[in-house]
Parts: sequence; C-alpha cells; structure tokens
Amino acid sequence: MIEKWDAYDKYFNKIADGSLIRGEVIPDGVYHLVGEIIVKHTDGTYLLMQRDYKKQSGGKWELTAGGSALQGESPLECAIRELREETGIVCSDLKELKRVVHDGYHSLFVEYLCVTKCDKNSIVLQEGETVDYKWVNREDILKMGEDTLASSRALECMMHDEV
Repeated sequence: MIEKWDAYDKYFNKIADGSLIRGEVIPDGVYHLVGEIIVKHTDGTYLLMQRDYKKQSGGKWELTAGGSALQGESPLECAIRELREETGIVCSDLKELKRVVHDGYHSLFVEYLCVTKCDKNSIVLQEGETVDYKWVNREDILKMGEDTLASSRALECMMHDEV
C-alpha cells in the first residue's frame, strides 16, 4: 500500500496540489508533517516505547508515540491516530507543546502532550514499530542520553518544564 502525505513549506503551510509518497525523495524546501505525543500518566510517570529492532534507532527508547500525517490529516488528527495505533490509548484532548522544523529529514514535527489515567498495563504494542514499553519518572528520563533515547526533541520539552 502506498502511503501518501501532504507537502508543506517550512512555515507549516500546505503546498497547493503538493503530494508526497513515503520512501520517495522529498525535494529541498518541501516537508512532510509528523505528529509526536508525550504520554504522561496522572501519577506523574511518562510512557517510554522501545523501537522495534528492525527500525532506524532500533532498540532505543522513545518518549513519544507518533508518525507521519497521512494525506488530508491535520497535525491533531495525525497525533490522535498515531497515539491509538502505537499505544492503544484513545485520547482527543491533546495539548500542543511546540513545533520543530527538521531540514535534514524534511520533516515538520508537532509535539503534543497527552495526560491519561489509563490502566498502565493496557498499553498495546504496534507490530513493526514497538517491542516494549515502561513507565518512568521525570528524573530518570532526564538522566537518559543519546545512547538510550531515539530522539531529543521531546526531551527538550521536559528540560524546559513544558510537561
């Protein structure tokens, strides 16, 4: 199945009639949208998801669930879908934290926060995406380094007390 994305400029504006296909080269000056969600339990712990070993940065831990927005999806719609697919958590009350332009990946990241009181043992792993999960306190996450974490984007939100 071909996965299509909308094309954006670096200011998060959709490019008219712009369409991208996952796996194809994205031209310079063109970007695709990615939704990332930090999941915080009402008890103060955060959900970490371990990436499938077959993926880039396999085996590392992610502070976010998330992925690319499908053609026609808004950043929020993408985040809600990805959260459900990667964790089993159904939540539409997400708080946008920040937006990041990543020229190297031709990606526009929209970071969200989901505060949940879900059963901590009910997390559903998505085959091909994640292999494990754990709930960790803020202090332990801040001690993790690049050798453990797949990305520092969400970590920056924690360092600045945004979550």
